[in-house]
Amino acid sequence: MKRSVNIWNGIDKISILLFLILALMGWVSIYAAVYNDEHTGLFDFSQRYGKQFIWIIASMVIAVFIVIIDNRFYFFFSWFIYGACMLLLILVLIFGKEINGARSWFEFGGFSLQPSELAKFGTALALASYLNNKRQDLTRLNVIIPASSIIVFPALLTGLQPDMGSSVVYFSLFIVLFREGMSPYIFVSGLLSVVLFFLTLLTNNLYLTIILICIAITLVWFATRKWKLVATGSIIFIFFTGLLYLLDHFVFKAIGNELVIFISLVLSGVVCALYVYNKRAISVLIIYLFLIGSIIFVNTVDYTFNNILPAHQKDRVNILLGFKSDLHGTGYNVNQSIISIGSGGFLGKGFLQGTQTKFKFVPKQSSDFIFCTIGEEWGFLGSAIVIGIYLFLLLRLIKLAERQRSDFSRIYGYCVASILFTHIFLNIGMAVGLVPVIGIPLPFLSYGGSSLWGFTILLFIFLRLDASRTEYLV
Repeated sequence: MKRSVNIWNGIDKISILLFLILALMGWVSIYAAVYNDEHTGLFDFSQRYGKQFIWIIASMVIAVFIVIIDNRFYFFFSWFIYGACMLLLILVLIFGKEINGARSWFEFGGFSLQPSELAKFGTALALASYLNNKRQDLTRLNVIIPASSIIVFPALLTGLQPDMGSSVVYFSLFIVLFREGMSPYIFVSGLLSVVLFFLTLLTNNLYLTIILICIAITLVWFATRKWKLVATGSIIFIFFTGLLYLLDHFVFKAIGNELVIFISLVLSGVVCALYVYNKRAISVLIIYLFLIGSIIFVNTVDYTFNNILPAHQKDRVNILLGFKSDLHGTGYNVNQSIISIGSGGFLGKGFLQGTQTKFKFVPKQSSDFIFCTIGEEWGFLGSAIVIGIYLFLLLRLIKLAERQRSDFSRIYGYCVASILFTHIFLNIGMAVGLVPVIGIPLPFLSYGGSSLWGFTILLFIFLRLDASRTEYLV
């Protein structure tokens, strides 16, 4: 049957325009970041900006190629693409070239390829395909677990390289699961784990545990509005805590206050279990399980932080939290980036006039720290414009996702928005010292062919699906 949709008329021109603007801004910013008086030509292919220009042209060719392919290709071959991407992530661990302590790249002569950048769109396709087939019933564990596995598997493979920045990005796809019906308790627990991680490093574990218990008691009252229940539960907990404390103080002398509190909570839960069962107090059970899980998490963070997290990443977290100052070592990049952005003022110093940029004070200024070049030369106004363009693109993608007739297309659209949002938030947050340095590119602006092509493929697959939104995939 002859297709009734003109793809070029149906494709979203606004998103394409935003893509081109960002790519052009990136090219100009890279030129400024690595400017050399001996190589002043914008099209000098021996320099990074010359290579970026080639990659931009190649990304446009890739975009056209993606658009002319039948939209059903991405639906029917989503699992094949995902499998190929996972194979590349495995092979790079064996045959990849190690750069800066990470085995994340394939090198073919003078050309390098980073599979983790390409695996993001493969993971998004697989997740969209799986949820489409299961009709988004994310209230059942037999749907949540496989969906989570699709996300976690590439994240683990990427973390083994190790490339923690890209690994974190995959977890942004849990936002999509939340949008598609996953319990808010699961989603909120993930956010709380991040907050608790930093709170544990900032405060004493015993004090934090007591605060969590007080919060849980307050939540139980809000959920039930029964003072007698709250008072009875508190008395039972205090009784067990006092008894165990005395036993530990006079007999065992080895349990410790934190373990005394945890055991008391478990015993209190056992005593109150009959009430929860008879009254079907599900909200009380959920709050209790959250409390137990949070306390376990809090008391394992120290071990994880001190024994599992790599030394350089521990240093970055300690610098972010103010526990350590290393302006000439681990904290050098962030400190210089903040100086660069702050020195730009409101309007910036002008194109090619940035002193921090010109004298190469910030390492990786054309890639991970490209935003500090924008901040210094274009100032607050230019930085706000760039962030505004990103915000406009994200809102546009959400709008396009919501108008899809196909569940597959809608879910994939939200995957695109989630991945781009996480990259933008982490990269800019890293440049201004709000998040630890984890090495992550700024979409369409940072130097690098793999990241630019990965983002281009990610975006234009969705634009291709949107262009045929009035058609059924199957």
